[in-house]
Amino acid sequence: MNEHDDAGPGADGQPASYLRRCAWFATARPAQVALWFAALEGSERPVTWAELDERSTQVAHGLAARGVATGDRVAVGLRNSPALIESVIGTWKLGATPVPLRWDLPAWEQQRVLEVIDPTVHLGADAVDWVDGTRALGTEALPEAVAPFTHGICSSGSTGTPKVILIDRPGTWDDTIGQPFPAAWLEVPRPQVVLVPAPMYHTNGFMALYNLLAGDTLVLMEKFDAARVVDLVERHRVSTFTATPTMLQRIADLPGIDERDLSSVVWVLQGAAGIASSLVRRWLDLVGPEHFFMSYGMTEGLGLACLRGDEWLEHPGSVGRGYRETEIRIKATDGGLLPSGELGEIWLRSPSTGMYRYLGGGEGTAPSLTTDADGFSTAGDLGILDEEGYLTIVDRRVDMVVTGGANVYPAEVENALIEHPGIADVVVIGLADPEWGRRVHAIVEAADPAAPPSEADVIAFAKQHLAAYKAPKTVEVVDAIPRSEATKVSRSALVEARGG
Repeated sequence: MNEHDDAGPGADGQPASYLRRCAWFATARPAQVALWFAALEGSERPVTWAELDERSTQVAHGLAARGVATGDRVAVGLRNSPALIESVIGTWKLGATPVPLRWDLPAWEQQRVLEVIDPTVHLGADAVDWVDGTRALGTEALPEAVAPFTHGICSSGSTGTPKVILIDRPGTWDDTIGQPFPAAWLEVPRPQVVLVPAPMYHTNGFMALYNLLAGDTLVLMEKFDAARVVDLVERHRVSTFTATPTMLQRIADLPGIDERDLSSVVWVLQGAAGIASSLVRRWLDLVGPEHFFMSYGMTEGLGLACLRGDEWLEHPGSVGRGYRETEIRIKATDGGLLPSGELGEIWLRSPSTGMYRYLGGGEGTAPSLTTDADGFSTAGDLGILDEEGYLTIVDRRVDMVVTGGANVYPAEVENALIEHPGIADVVVIGLADPEWGRRVHAIVEAADPAAPPSEADVIAFAKQHLAAYKAPKTVEVVDAIPRSEATKVSRSALVEARGG
């Protein structure tokens, strides 16, 4: 057992408030670096546990002065920064629930989301000075308080209707939280050095806070940059990070990446979207099959599937088997169970099912989910389960393009087109078409903007790798795919911008 595993409140399995957990670190290890902040302009600065505890207490006093009390919600719309982390921990210290919020939403959309969150205080982009100004406040001890919900995550799902998913457990820490994801496969040395390349309004970024409270050191990036990721891995001896396929592709495409020192990396986790087989193999070469993990889940926490790189080599294309007691079923549209090898809707059940509440679409409901009599739930994703229980994701039903009466799954087309040497990024959508009903349309970002691939070249390439009816009918070259800082893309917005 490592030093940070057997010490401090909550480490004995009995839940402890975040206030006590932080105070213990500040007393036991005041000079230990809790996090490194890698700013956009290139600087790096450490934040010690003594500083983090003091600053989060000051922010808590500032929030209390603005009316925040136990059970309230605080919308935290700050970029990745120490101020964001101080604000989240300060919220926890008051027994309130932090809800990270995208700072880059248009005002009208942000207002829709805020109406759903209904926060007592919204810390928007213009609140950075306010947070910094709390340094003038005192650090008097706060009464111990526990939030009814540990945190919330905003999601528009596939419908575009704002909703907030509340994690339905008290805001306390215990030793089951912050455990390394791949502990079932390998022994992970602790403490870890956890790189955070994703924005913390996304669940993959926010979950790093629980690693912090487990005693791991965070290396927090203000914004993802592929070259900076590798620099930080080498300099801080990063042991783990979680990234989207787009992030992984950009890192793998860096000149000279094969000569860089990634030897400190114990595990990399890929999630949030489908990943091309060629990219998986590239990362298996970069870090080794035993250090690369892929997972499938969703913000609602219905369950998880996961596998390690060496398993993937035996089941290429799979996202793994049920993880942490997750059960998986594949069902037809009429609700009947399908046998192995048949394509259908993915239904999950796990001990975490039911640990989530929803704001938006009716409080306490799950607007985008359907649950059956056995407690299995689905978000509408489509997949295939093999005889050994390995799951392969095909796509989301809502993204499926029905063209000329045939079903085409954009993820399959994207995974084929990303292999084209002239394509750096691609998104496939369906557009209204008088002949086909909807036509398959590829939006392409060229690897070399000065020499983009032609429409005929892209279509011909697709037909070499896919059935002809799946190939795009039209191709559009853009300067850059409009992705969020979490590297997500809104297909509905792309369709709407092109006339539906």
